[in-house]
Amino acid sequence: MTLRHGFTTGTAASAAAKAAATHLLTGRALERVEVPLPIGERMSIAILESRIDGDAVMAAVVKDAGDDPDVTHRAVIRARVQRGAGSGVTLRGGSGVGVVTRPGLPVAIGMPAINPVPREQITKSVTEALDDALAPGASESIGLEVEIRVDRGEELARKTFNPRLGIIGGISILGTRGTVKPFSNAAYQATIRQCLDVMQACGVTTPCLTTGGRSERFLRQARPQTPETACVQVADFFSYSMREVGRRGFGSVLWGVFFGKLVKQAQGHRYTHARSAELDLGILASWCADCGFDQHVCREVAGANTAMQALELLSPMPRSKALFTLLTNKAADAARTFCGRDLRVDYMLFDFTGQILHQTREAA
Repeated sequence: MTLRHGFTTGTAASAAAKAAATHLLTGRALERVEVPLPIGERMSIAILESRIDGDAVMAAVVKDAGDDPDVTHRAVIRARVQRGAGSGVTLRGGSGVGVVTRPGLPVAIGMPAINPVPREQITKSVTEALDDALAPGASESIGLEVEIRVDRGEELARKTFNPRLGIIGGISILGTRGTVKPFSNAAYQATIRQCLDVMQACGVTTPCLTTGGRSERFLRQARPQTPETACVQVADFFSYSMREVGRRGFGSVLWGVFFGKLVKQAQGHRYTHARSAELDLGILASWCADCGFDQHVCREVAGANTAMQALELLSPMPRSKALFTLLTNKAADAARTFCGRDLRVDYMLFDFTGQILHQTREAA
């Protein structure tokens, strides 16, 4: 089966802006426009609408994430274009586009969250419309003001990392390729990098890495002094997130995890998703033996169906403390290896109710 590629919010905004500029300059409302992509290719995009809006033109595009739908899939991205003073293209954000309020992002504080690559892509697309509208050799100088808007952008942003990144009031206009590759990890990895950049810029000394929303919630409940900006949900990107922590020179890191992910990290898996990292309960059973568990318990662990089943067996037993210590030590060693630096790695291990089963050095 061939998976269908989509396009980014940056490409959607570029197409809407080019359609609006063309309509404003020529009087023609287009059904499709072709826009340049950051990767050097071009893409034809359908226009939802293009209409006169006072002394401007408003055009809209429905963002299509292809077969890798995300929060912005089917979002309506708009561009309102009007003539401005001087020459060239002036770009600003309107309703539904977030505003940056914290350092560490590629956009300055107070500016709309339109990242540099899509900003350049939008400008190029509108410049193409200008060039096409002017007669060859014409000396006329035209300035255009472009405002990007997103329908329900503030509502959509609540489902993204924007609030914790300090981007308020809407979504970000993103995209370094212009296209969305189905089931690509690139977007998630970019979010991890951005969160770590913001932490660094805000003076966070110990990033708190969790594998999802529930483990983050339990970590912050256990450590109420931990601000949201100090946390990032890294999913299964164990190696990648530790490498990025190392690149930024953090001296310590705190992981909030559940048992199954901890065992996989202790096994040294770079990526801990079930489809690529098998949970080896035979290895776990051998570690149980190293910690002094009875042979019959080790056999039950080796034959368990899931990590949860193994944990239900092991956690009430006195030797579970030794096992949890062994697992966190091994996971911390793997984390430091992936980081490429010797840094402090602490763990908080939770059960599925949020109870702390084990924490290293009291997870200071």
